[in-house]
Amino acid sequence: MLAIEGLRSDLVGPVDLAVAAGECVTIEGASGCGKTRFLRAIVDLDPNRGRVRLDGRQREAMPAWRWRRLVGMVPAESGWWADRVSEHFERPEALPPLLEALGLPPDSPDWEVSRLSTGERHRLAIARALCLEPRALLLDEPTASLDAAATARVEALLRRLLRAGRPLVVVTHDPAQARRLGARRLAMREGHLSAMVEPPS
Repeated sequence: MLAIEGLRSDLVGPVDLAVAAGECVTIEGASGCGKTRFLRAIVDLDPNRGRVRLDGRQREAMPAWRWRRLVGMVPAESGWWADRVSEHFERPEALPPLLEALGLPPDSPDWEVSRLSTGERHRLAIARALCLEPRALLLDEPTASLDAAATARVEALLRRLLRAGRPLVVVTHDPAQARRLGARRLAMREGHLSAMVEPPS
């Protein structure tokens, strides 16, 4: 379980949230309401206060880099600092099944980063995070730049992670995506989370 207690940063919180093993929580809300800041606070990328635990392991009890291996985050715009795709992967041996699942060519690690489309970059960023085998995963708009076929592949991979018991937190603007993932839907407004209220059918 990913347990968040009293988490607050400059624009977020305090937030309490528990995400069970194999559960997906989606967060919806207007741009600028704090969704990305919330994810960044969980993985300790921005100054914050509060307690965060994963399966009983305290975030504060380990170096930040180790925590980010346990709780991975895929941002809306990923960073690429070297010329070749393969230079961004610590465990290239873990890549082939991920590339297949995400619909990427097996030789894509040999490509220059400059030739990647926006969608290819984002799918490779998801693969990069999963190569580290995180025990929980945070995703910020994971399919915003993808077409329908690539979106279906990403969502199928996320459902596999859920079946394997991973807690997922997904920022999305697509209510249909939340339903396809069987998610518990939350809304963020002015840095605070609340349950989504479905309109009557």
